[in-house]
Amino acid sequence: MMNEALSPTPYSQRPWHAKLMKSQPFLDAVYILLGALFQAIGYSIFIAPANIVPGGVYGITIALNHLTKGMFSFAPEGFPIGITALFFNVPLLLLALKKLGISSAGKTVATFLLISLFTDFISSMTKDMGLIGNDRLLSAFYGGAIIGVGVYLIFKAGSTSAGTDVLSRVIASGRNFKLSDTIIVIDSIVVVFGLIAFRDWTVPLYSWLTIIVYGQVVNFLQPENPKRAVFIVSSKIDEIKEALVHKLDVRGTLIKGRGMYMDEEREIIFTIVERKKLPILKDCVKSVDYSAFISTMDASHDMINQPSKP
Repeated sequence: MMNEALSPTPYSQRPWHAKLMKSQPFLDAVYILLGALFQAIGYSIFIAPANIVPGGVYGITIALNHLTKGMFSFAPEGFPIGITALFFNVPLLLLALKKLGISSAGKTVATFLLISLFTDFISSMTKDMGLIGNDRLLSAFYGGAIIGVGVYLIFKAGSTSAGTDVLSRVIASGRNFKLSDTIIVIDSIVVVFGLIAFRDWTVPLYSWLTIIVYGQVVNFLQPENPKRAVFIVSSKIDEIKEALVHKLDVRGTLIKGRGMYMDEEREIIFTIVERKKLPILKDCVKSVDYSAFISTMDASHDMINQPSKP
């Protein structure tokens, strides 16, 4: 009797709300909601009031907000940061859908809509008054850290916030540039735009500090092993290989395999990527072959040498 009383309830017999809270879509929605809120807090309470331009779409809109203050009667406080970000994110997402194909488009739309709404709501409540006062160094640290937590939660949900990272992917895929280099160049252009908008030579310093802080926070919050081993099985393995190499700068190994059912030989791609880049890799593969089979697992720390690039 005691064993029966203490035994866990079978999953099929649990109430609907218990099943919902354990389901992946529900957890993803919570991560996106919290991630969007954290990013909005970082932008509206710490970054924007300190005149920091942390790259990306929100760096552009923070600079535009400053430039348009008092310019238009319908927006005396300048163009709202969140709404203005939508005018950039929507066409960027459409461009990505056309050029790259994004299987997580629904999550991405929900993410950047929530960030925009939360940012403008919090800004209207705080009247652009930061919590740190005039201490821009602390604003850069706290703002970068909070944005980093938000970015991590959104990555955890398998989503993105669109923005200039999408533009970087399109440019990198079309021109055979490294994705990381393209992101750095675009963020640098945004920071220089902030320098021109605010006419303040300290803007690049605090902006890059913010970018570094939130990047380090994302890396810190990753699990002990931040890399994933990925196996890809597809009838279009050559096209997928070309896409991974030229669009994402991914290297890997082709493994000979044999199907158990059809008894046909086929090649399997094996590669290792950072966990935060896994959604991007999946999108890239699905854009070539939506029916491709993708399996992932934690990569072993026993690996000593990474494949060298030619």
